[in-house]
Amino acid sequence: MIAGPLVDATFWVFALGSIVAGYRVFRTDSMVRAAFYLLASFAGVGGIVVLLGAEFLGMVLILMMAGEMLIMAIVMVMFMMNPAGLNPMVMVHQNRRAAVAGIVAFVALAAVGLLGNFPARPVPDPSTATAELGTELLGDSMLVFQSAGVALLSTMIGAVVIAGRKGRFGVAEEDSIEPSLQPDEEPGR
Repeated sequence: MIAGPLVDATFWVFALGSIVAGYRVFRTDSMVRAAFYLLASFAGVGGIVVLLGAEFLGMVLILMMAGEMLIMAIVMVMFMMNPAGLNPMVMVHQNRRAAVAGIVAFVALAAVGLLGNFPARPVPDPSTATAELGTELLGDSMLVFQSAGVALLSTMIGAVVIAGRKGRFGVAEEDSIEPSLQPDEEPGR
């Protein structure tokens, strides 16, 4: 782990930002806002992982959560009965049980982190650890992951285009007509 006052300050900014954003996930009354607060919380955790020297894992966490939360927000905007997921709604159920479970989990994990006796075994050559981890996770499937990424990006762009005001068959306010499947037929038959 890299040390220094700037790194320590950055750690605390990421840590406190993650906690505040995580708290806001449960205090907001919008599913879309909750998705973006969750993204901010996980981005802070990813930043902490990068500061700890696991750059690959930190960036994978940030990129994975960014894609996941953006897809979730787009799907909520398109398909929720609550228009765009922005109208107020109840986001938490069983408030007392959830609060108690969260506090107990936080205290237990903090106790392990603060009181645990962790061995001091530095990585022999940290420069190769990222490459070895990437090979272990992806193996020979890099092309598959790249193709899946392009397919997901295309799907997100298509979903945004279809959900736009003009829609798939023209502006809804102008009685848009679905095109015919046969080349010589008039639309709408």
